[in-house]
Amino acid sequence: MAISREVRDQLARKLEALLPHLNERQQRLVLAAEARLLGHGGVRAVAQVAGVSETTIRGGIVEREEGREPLAAGRVRRPGGGRKRVEHDDPAVLTALLGLVEPDERGDPQSPLRWTTKSLRHLAAELTRQGHAVSPPTVGRLLKSAGFSLQANVKTLEGAQHPDRDAQFRYINEQVKAHQTGGEPVISVDTKKREQLGRLPMAGREWRPKGEPVEVEDHHFFFTGPDVEQAIPYGIYDITANTGWVNVGVDHDTSVIAVESIRRWWKARGSHDYPAALRLLITADAGGSNGYRYRVWKSELAALAAETGLAITVCHFPPSTPKWNKIEHRLFSHITLNWRGRPLTSHEVVVNWSCPANPPSWRRCG
Repeated sequence: MAISREVRDQLARKLEALLPHLNERQQRLVLAAEARLLGHGGVRAVAQVAGVSETTIRGGIVEREEGREPLAAGRVRRPGGGRKRVEHDDPAVLTALLGLVEPDERGDPQSPLRWTTKSLRHLAAELTRQGHAVSPPTVGRLLKSAGFSLQANVKTLEGAQHPDRDAQFRYINEQVKAHQTGGEPVISVDTKKREQLGRLPMAGREWRPKGEPVEVEDHHFFFTGPDVEQAIPYGIYDITANTGWVNVGVDHDTSVIAVESIRRWWKARGSHDYPAALRLLITADAGGSNGYRYRVWKSELAALAAETGLAITVCHFPPSTPKWNKIEHRLFSHITLNWRGRPLTSHEVVVNWSCPANPPSWRRCG
C-alpha cells in the first residue's frame, strides 16, 4: 500500500517536534512504532521522512517485539553495544603506532617519520599505508592511552655557572640600598619600543558600545619609510618614590635624548623631591642609548653632573638581563595597559595615554 503525501507530511511534522527531545533508544522505538502503524511500506516511508537508515527502524521493531528487559537508568545502549574500538578489531595497531613514535625518541634513523613532523595526520596516514586504517582523532586517543601528551621544550639544561654570576646584581642592590638610606635619588631608565603613529591596530581590547569597534588600517604597507611619524618613549622610574616620568622622542633613540630626559626629570621632579641630594644613582640595561659602550652617553652625563652638582653613578645590568630593570615592570607595563586597543594617532595621544594623570607626563606607578 502506497503511503500518501498527506500522511508523509503529517508524520514529518510530528517527528520534527518529537525526536529532538528523545535519546537514541527512544527515537528508535518511536520510529519503529510509527512504521508498524503504517503497515506495509512503513519502514521505508518512516526512514525517508526521518532521515535514518531502514536498519535502525528494523532494529527498533525487533527490540519492541522481543520485549527485551529495560536498560539500566541512564543508559541508552546495552553494555558492549556500538562499534568496537579499532584496537579491539586490530590489536596490532597500537604496536605499529608506538613503532612510529618511539624510534624518534631513541634516535633511530630507520623510523618512517624520522624526518617529518609527528602530527596526528601524518601518523594516521602512515598507519593506513601499513594496513591499519585509523583517523587522526583515533591516533590521538591511542597516544593518550599509551601515556603520551603534547609537550613543549623545557629549559632545564644549564651550562656551567660562572662563579661571579650574581656579583653584579648584588652590587647594584647594595648601591641602591646605600643611596636610599642616605636619602639620595635612585632611578631606573630605559627606552620603550618605538611605535609608528597612525590608525594602526594595537593589541588588546577596550570597552566600547556594542558593534562600534575602532576602525584601523588592515596592514602596515603605507606606514614604512623615513617620512612615517614615530614615537619613542624614554622612561625614568623613581624606585624610592614609586613614580615615573616619560619623555617622548620623535626621531631617534640617542644618548643625547636619554640624558636630556633625565635632565628634564631632575628639573621638574627630582630637584623638588630630593632638595638636599648630592648623588644620583642610575640603573640601566647594557644596550640601547644608555649602554655602557657609548662615549656620548658618558660625556652627556658628565655635563649633567657638572650642571647639577650631583655625583652621578651608573650601574648597568649584565647583558641579556633587561627585564631585571625595575622600570620594565613598574612603569612600562602600565603604559602597555593604557595603550591596549587604542590606535596611537599622534604624539599627543602617546603622551596622554602613556601616563594619564595631571600633568600628562607624570604619574604614580602601581
